[in-house]
Amino acid sequence: MRLPFTLIFALLGCDAVFASPAKRHYSTHNYYVLEHDPSAGASLADVARTLGVEVIEQAGELHNHWLVRASKPTSALDSRQLDPVMQIWEGLQAGTVHNSYARADETLLSRHVASSVKYLSPQTLRQRVKRAPPPINPGSQTDEQVESSKAFAQRMGILDPDFPRQWHLINDQFPHHMMNVTGLWEMGHTGEGVITAFVDDGLDYTSDDLAANFYAAGSYDFNDHLDLPTPTLFDDHHGTRCAGQVAAVKNELCGVGIAYDSKVAGLRILSGPISDVDESAALNYDYQNTSIYSCSWGPPDDGKSMEGPGYMIRKAIVNGIQKGRQGKGSVFVFASGNGGRSADQCNFDGYTNSIFSITVAAIDFRGLHPTYSEACAANMVVAYSSGGGNAIATTDRGKNKCSYSHGGTSAAAPNAAGVFALALGVRPDLTWRDLQHLCVRTATKVNPDDPDWEITASGNQFSYKYGYGAVNGYKFVQAAKTWQLVKPQTFINLPVVQVENGTMDLFHQTTGGTIIAPGGVSSSMTLSQSLLDENNFGALEHITIQVWITHTRRGDVEVELVSPNGVKSILAAKRFADKATTGFRGWTFMTVKHWDESPVGTWNIRVSDQDNEGEIGRFLGWTMTIWGSAKDASKPVKIYDVPTVDTVLPPPHPEANIPASTIVAVPTSTKTYAKPTAHLPGDHSDSEGEAHKPAFPVGPQNGTRPGTDTADPSQSSAVVTNTPTPDEGWFAELSNLVTNQIWFFVAVGAVILFGVIAGLFFWRRAARRKAAYTSLPESDEVVLSSVDKGAGVGQRSKELYDAFGEVSDDEEADEETRLRPAGVSPAVNLHAGFLDDDPSTAGGITPRYRDEPEEGMHAHERERSDSPTSGSGDGSWEHASETR
Repeated sequence: MRLPFTLIFALLGCDAVFASPAKRHYSTHNYYVLEHDPSAGASLADVARTLGVEVIEQAGELHNHWLVRASKPTSALDSRQLDPVMQIWEGLQAGTVHNSYARADETLLSRHVASSVKYLSPQTLRQRVKRAPPPINPGSQTDEQVESSKAFAQRMGILDPDFPRQWHLINDQFPHHMMNVTGLWEMGHTGEGVITAFVDDGLDYTSDDLAANFYAAGSYDFNDHLDLPTPTLFDDHHGTRCAGQVAAVKNELCGVGIAYDSKVAGLRILSGPISDVDESAALNYDYQNTSIYSCSWGPPDDGKSMEGPGYMIRKAIVNGIQKGRQGKGSVFVFASGNGGRSADQCNFDGYTNSIFSITVAAIDFRGLHPTYSEACAANMVVAYSSGGGNAIATTDRGKNKCSYSHGGTSAAAPNAAGVFALALGVRPDLTWRDLQHLCVRTATKVNPDDPDWEITASGNQFSYKYGYGAVNGYKFVQAAKTWQLVKPQTFINLPVVQVENGTMDLFHQTTGGTIIAPGGVSSSMTLSQSLLDENNFGALEHITIQVWITHTRRGDVEVELVSPNGVKSILAAKRFADKATTGFRGWTFMTVKHWDESPVGTWNIRVSDQDNEGEIGRFLGWTMTIWGSAKDASKPVKIYDVPTVDTVLPPPHPEANIPASTIVAVPTSTKTYAKPTAHLPGDHSDSEGEAHKPAFPVGPQNGTRPGTDTADPSQSSAVVTNTPTPDEGWFAELSNLVTNQIWFFVAVGAVILFGVIAGLFFWRRAARRKAAYTSLPESDEVVLSSVDKGAGVGQRSKELYDAFGEVSDDEEADEETRLRPAGVSPAVNLHAGFLDDDPSTAGGITPRYRDEPEEGMHAHERERSDSPTSGSGDGSWEHASETR
């Protein structure tokens, strides 16, 4: 529908947003998001008329952001042309288009329009990926019913037949490993009044397990643009299962939810490609009433993707934490990812490494780390999920259906969200940051002998696999009852360090930087107490680090941050499947490992790679932002805003007038994906757990080089330290040889000895050649073939080439011109895989790729093939083709 301009003006004066977004028609129209600045001189109506678009609606809950559209070209010729709306916009920015008006006032209007549009971006459809295992054989689930579970159910009046199978609620086999919420139920804490939205593939509100707790007003289908999030595809069961973990009611069906008196909403986005504007609207949908957004999805967990939310989605998340729940902030819970077997890490996912998310990894029913669960410095906590032969029993799609195969980090996140719902039921005034603080302070340490645990500078214990530990429902809610609200959030953006004058422009063209030489390169910056005081900075929480690095094989790069207290955060470790050549174009890492640590002193970043021959890279620059609580709550604090441009090195000044046409990500291609769970292994429930391996071992196997973690504290702020120095180039060790007299003379002697040996060799060859050929009388005729080649030049020449492992020119020519007898020799395959696309079909060739690993072979040792479009590393999601 098209809004009348009178209605547009009315909307500009209020914060209201349409309860139901308009249905999209991507087959006939191109859609755009337009950020309008009303104070720049042109009204929204003027902007729409000048660009030739119609205004559809406000973009979710984002004020002054509008969804607009224009009809698609009707002819094949027109469809090959550039986007007409973007052409007009670029012309306005360049001052060459005046919209066919000749009068001066219209020219002035065009200038005002150019100034009034802060952001303009085409909307493309993209596919998100669920983080759950595919269905498995329910027969692998244990059917044993433990007496104590039955006794508790009888005492509490729980008639749900599958309650004894919900080991994550009462684990009689390993009683220390459960969500520990039943004691809260006995106290009457059941989540009443709290709403959790599941941003997923729909929610079956007809299920007898969910119907009584379904919250329709906060639900919407953003895939099909319908009022109710009805799961219609054959595999649309993921969201229903997650919702059952939180709010399945006490009845006579399946089991119960952790907060079984709370409400659940469904926001359907995973059942097909979706645009950024709709995803952003989903993450803000009914955000004044909805408290928690549970998100068990993300980029592909393949160990080679590096993707995150686009500008609109980041704006929506920031809008949610700043304005949601009347300013207390929406709570975003994200599953950390199921790519552990592929050496994937949640710091390569822009959703899970956001400071605004509570990132939840998984442990199994024995408290062990299942191999699928991703590790990284952004993991805050773990919660119980599948592994070791057990999965999560929960509600399934269908009026009377149950599931016994739910799991992955997809199930860990809702279990944590259920505990958060219980806490908000007791303390609805808790902010989004209060919940994060409670996670850090109340999480239970599991597997204390696991070498991945480290003591931080603040005395906390942290693990890349477990975060600060397992969510303990009872401890969490009890602590929440007396919790003193944290002070407002503040942050300090530290200066950008350009390493050896490194730069990267809007088009990712680079200059300068220092080569990542053996041993890595380091850079440091120093924070003073006076800087903290000037910025009213009290206590440290998150740290984000933005890096600019080029590399011919991104998976070889490792990035570490070391605090003034010697605490090291591994931000990026080796990823064997990541063969992308795009490097890190302003990518942002995050760590929670330094929570409550004093930030005063010198911080050091070290970038290294695997020293693989033929793979090179440069460290261009970096910057760091520290986030925490204000020192004085009575003073005003800075309000964070998402930067429009964040990939340029050095970043533009905030007041710089950058043409918006240069920051628009114009879609270049589309891609159709398989079903979202198709790439995941089918044995999440049987995933073996472990508690004896560090997530990122120190040593040659992951390229970490010990002994180079600290910088000289005497260096001034933002001083760069490189090892080796740039003028050593690729022969870094040569300068060390020259400085050592012994090695220098050894090298000179070796060169002299080689020259003597070579001279003797050629002298002997000449002598033998002379002896092999005697002069023949002119009248004698000798058949050439009768000459003994054994003593001839040909054989001796071949011996010389063989000495250097080469083929002589004569032999090469002979191979090229050699005639073969008629027919094909049984020992020769003339086609031997020549020009075969699939190595497995080439004659006589052993297949290179295998679907299953050889016996005893780990997943990370298999040969893998890369999609040509995977791992773009540009911070955007891969495009998916339109399905409707």
